[in-house]
Amino acid sequence: MKKLKGIVLGLASVFLLGACSSGGNEQADNDTENADVVIGLDDTFVPMGFRDDDGNLTGFDIELAKAVFALNDTEVAFQPIDWSMKENELNNETIDAIWNGYTQTPEREDEVAFSDPYMNNSQLLVTSKDSGINSVEEMDGKILGAQEGSSGYNSFNNDSEVLKDRVDSEDATLYDSFNEAFIDLESGRIDGLLIDRVYAEYYLNQNEKIDAFNLIETPYEDENFAVGVRPDDEELLQEINDGINELQENGEFAEISEKWFGEDVSMD
Repeated sequence: MKKLKGIVLGLASVFLLGACSSGGNEQADNDTENADVVIGLDDTFVPMGFRDDDGNLTGFDIELAKAVFALNDTEVAFQPIDWSMKENELNNETIDAIWNGYTQTPEREDEVAFSDPYMNNSQLLVTSKDSGINSVEEMDGKILGAQEGSSGYNSFNNDSEVLKDRVDSEDATLYDSFNEAFIDLESGRIDGLLIDRVYAEYYLNQNEKIDAFNLIETPYEDENFAVGVRPDDEELLQEINDGINELQENGEFAEISEKWFGEDVSMD
């Protein structure tokens, strides 16, 4: 598996992380009544799926999903959801797929069917350089932030020796989005943030803050991003797998990857 090595700078579309989830093109993005497939996402998760300055959905997973479904002229819509409720939204048929930097885990496999993995990710501990915290071990008695319902928070709970047994109150301060968590990290209300590498590197590079923070490797296992669908939706799952495979073979997957990451992030 390839590991994500860095985030490309100077993308043509510069965004504001504080942009709200509404915008000029939101209705077109969320035209669920006329769509064949509705994808649920956290529309603040850069660079996988987020709102640009004009309120339009953009990102790596957005472009990849559109390209996959365009192969069969399948109409797709994107529905922002509460990320902590994503499996409920899927099983209640509010959405048909979860496609937004969605990590495949054993716990989630009990509820959803996963596509073939298409990208690797890992969890970082991000701290301010002014904090003096340069390792996981130095989080003893400190305040940790995490996104509610995230794979990082699952790792935090499942492998308690890494951080859970160290931090203040033996739990993390939970946020609806990493946007909110970064605001508290920068203001000093939390001492560290457990976050996806893909988000942390993109956010800090785009906002020219990479030199002000420590990006600390954690011993949690690397993760695979995949698409989640309902277990009985075998036809949709096959369409997604076939589509990703075709895009990898014809080079379009690599083109989308190069645009967002500066390298081909597809799985070996």
